[in-house]
Amino acid sequence: MEFLPAIRLGILTVLGLAAFIVEVIAFVDALRHRPDAYTAAGKLTKPAWVAITGIAALLGFVVMGNPLNLFGLLAVGAALVYVLDVRPALRRVLGNRGGSSGYGSGRW
Repeated sequence: MEFLPAIRLGILTVLGLAAFIVEVIAFVDALRHRPDAYTAAGKLTKPAWVAITGIAALLGFVVMGNPLNLFGLLAVGAALVYVLDVRPALRRVLGNRGGSSGYGSGRW
């Protein structure tokens, strides 16, 4: 039974890394969209979501070794709200094109 702490540490590390990846994806995606798309989707403003997801990513980095504490859960919760609620609303408003310019949208 000496291996159980090592397994627990491995599981927490994987969970922390996965949560941090989601938080960074949410932050980068929040930066990509036009400010007017947030208000058109009926969500908080772009600076608010950039701040929320940025703080979530920072907290996620700090608590990566123990993602199941209060701050880790709040961080991943905020990122998941963005990814599962705000991002789809932005994509509907923008017609699945996303970002702030036509660059990289597949159009010539």
